[in-house]
Amino acid sequence: MPELPEVETVMRGLTPVWEGQRFTRVVANRPDLRRPLPEALGQRLTGATVVRLGRRAKYGLVETDRGDTLIIHLGMSGRMRVDPDTLEKHDHVVFETGNGRVVAFNDARRFGSLDLVATADAPAHPLLANIGPEPLGPDYGLPLLKRIFGDRLAPAKAILLDQRLIAGLGNIYVCEALYRAGIHPETPGGNVAPARLKRLEPAIPQVLGEAIAAGGSTLRDHAAPDGTLGYFQKEFAVYGREGENCPTCAARIARIVQSGRSSFFCPACQPAPRQLDKT
Repeated sequence: MPELPEVETVMRGLTPVWEGQRFTRVVANRPDLRRPLPEALGQRLTGATVVRLGRRAKYGLVETDRGDTLIIHLGMSGRMRVDPDTLEKHDHVVFETGNGRVVAFNDARRFGSLDLVATADAPAHPLLANIGPEPLGPDYGLPLLKRIFGDRLAPAKAILLDQRLIAGLGNIYVCEALYRAGIHPETPGGNVAPARLKRLEPAIPQVLGEAIAAGGSTLRDHAAPDGTLGYFQKEFAVYGREGENCPTCAARIARIVQSGRSSFFCPACQPAPRQLDKT
């Protein structure tokens, strides 16, 4: 599933195509994706001008001059294809704008979603209401990490994946950030040493920033709207590298399963919880 850097890449790619442009035609080729599409989606968007585009956690936001915001979730395989040569079977919603551009929301697995809500009500929408601070936003910092880790017994990885505590982080970038901070993914939040938590503070935005600069990570379906593939996967230190050498110490990268997800880490650089002390 696309994480924060992939969604950010998509929305940045759409901005020069859509911002300030009027939707001249919006066609839904099926009634639903993960959920039913908003009633009269095409009618409500046709004629509207895009005011701005943005992102909240793993959701893309498209605000119009009609006081509505389109909330985009890419799901597992969703892509926004700009000016495709031909439309494909899985181009489920097609947007045409006054500058002659065409954007198709393509989603082979149909785990994505489109919701159209009043802009004023968007922060309270069920998809967005309970999301924590942005790791690239002004509310992020060591005080936030200290607060969300606190005395929690939950593993460090589970804490960072909890969208109610911090927004947009997924499996890939949590694994990479924990590696940079030297934190074992199973370490209970309350047992993370202050020095390691201090290392985690810059590690999270650094990993995200590098991934955004690389266009995200393309493991299967992700692509920028112009079709460009992300290449941050070439920079992974631990994710997906079980059995390979750690780039820091040459120990073998290990993998464990936490809540049904694979966690990758270096046993030497990220000592197991029982080996840590709070210094």
